[in-house]
Amino acid sequence: MQKFDWKKLQNGSDIRGVALEGVADETVNLTPEVAKILGQAFVTWLGKKLGKNPSDLTISLGRDSRLSGPSLLAAVTEGISLSGSKVYDFGIASTPAMFMSTINPELSCDGAIMLTASHLPFNRNGLKFFTKEGGLNKGDISEILSLAEKNEFLSATEKGTIENYDFIGVYAEGLVKKVREGVNHPENFEQPLQGLKIIVDAGNGAGGFYAAKVLKPLGADTEGSQFLDPDGTFPNHIPNPENEEAMQSICQAVIDNKADFGIIFDTDVDRGAAVDSLGKELNRNRLIALISAIVLQEHPGSTIVTDSITSDGLTTFIEEELKGVHHRFKRGYKNVINESIRLNKEGQESWLAIETSGHGAMKENYFLDDGAYLVTKLLVELAKCKQQGKNLTDLIANLKEPQESQEFRLKINTENFKEYGNQVIEKLKEFASTQDNWQLVPNNYEGVRISCQSDDENGWLLLRLSLHDPVIPINIESNVSEGVNKIATKLVDFLKGFDALDLSTFNV
Repeated sequence: MQKFDWKKLQNGSDIRGVALEGVADETVNLTPEVAKILGQAFVTWLGKKLGKNPSDLTISLGRDSRLSGPSLLAAVTEGISLSGSKVYDFGIASTPAMFMSTINPELSCDGAIMLTASHLPFNRNGLKFFTKEGGLNKGDISEILSLAEKNEFLSATEKGTIENYDFIGVYAEGLVKKVREGVNHPENFEQPLQGLKIIVDAGNGAGGFYAAKVLKPLGADTEGSQFLDPDGTFPNHIPNPENEEAMQSICQAVIDNKADFGIIFDTDVDRGAAVDSLGKELNRNRLIALISAIVLQEHPGSTIVTDSITSDGLTTFIEEELKGVHHRFKRGYKNVINESIRLNKEGQESWLAIETSGHGAMKENYFLDDGAYLVTKLLVELAKCKQQGKNLTDLIANLKEPQESQEFRLKINTENFKEYGNQVIEKLKEFASTQDNWQLVPNNYEGVRISCQSDDENGWLLLRLSLHDPVIPINIESNVSEGVNKIATKLVDFLKGFDALDLSTFNV
């Protein structure tokens, strides 16, 4: 492994790499050999953290449907087993289920690893790590990669045992119990979803279990569910609730099957979104508004933490309609979750941390970003509404949504892209102060957010730096027709002064 760039595998709080050939200019760097070493590194790191010998550790492993999954899982298993640790092999599982295995009293795993690259293309894969404290942070991943780079591991005198275990069934039973107890149906406790047609789109990822193991035991009619079988070529659409084609597919399926509700998951089920009975999307701001309405019924006045690109209408809805507090923070699901945890520690009650991408974590569920749990909370409310003769979307009837919304992504063509991007941000602050009807939004934690309040703009823009890439994402929303174009035109005039920015996304 000489001259191998281990640091290149780090993607924030995860590890991601190219696992298969097949995409031009993408060289494989996540091989079985690398995966084996990463398994050994995790055992070493975890043993030191817990003060345990590797032979006393129990670690669970799972994977999504990716084509490289079986070989990489086998390699990680080999590395862990060589260290003397016990391995539970869950096969195809979800990322949230892997964490739950660490707190399950029957298994009580010391750590867990999920092999996934979320919604990325078929040739990618990665590793997400968990302890009983939750997902690892960026610094933990750096330590594991440093251990892997040294590659100074001792093999145990006796290999650890490997046991296959159907934990996704155990995890699903927990969700079934959640619905039964949450609805507490007076006449049909066991099947509170009876009479409801609910369809699932798993995108051929790992979420297909939800239809058979959660919805059917609860009495739901799941006919019309699609793409439930795991297939790492993802032949139908990208398993990603943010993908336009994927959302159109589940929306159309709801309409075609006259369903009461539609559910869509990403590849490893840590994100989810939904569709109402009219085939209208319940994702991004609408999903946040809906789960916020439920949370604030249960915990009045508490704080909802979101990422930075949520709309002004959502803030108004949370604070004026629901009487809660909207704390708009940084992009990145770990950032949002950690901020919510921090607020609680400081005495500011926060029960929900959620990104517009669909990553939603709840205090009542270990602040685990769990798409299936989030959807399950919606199903409880859906069943309650049915008993009362109401619609679930009545909860967000007063949410004001923008007329137009668009994201632009500008490449930064210079080596010191972070420094250059920060210069753009500072200059934009100066520029905004010279523009009529443009005002800097206070208490902004990422990039620069500007309120654009002229009659023909009536919206806002957010310019920030990407967390990892040489890219400046720009989000613009407007409450009037052609408002986004008006705001973008003024912004482009400013951005033309920066030679290293690729403005082609604006078609200029």
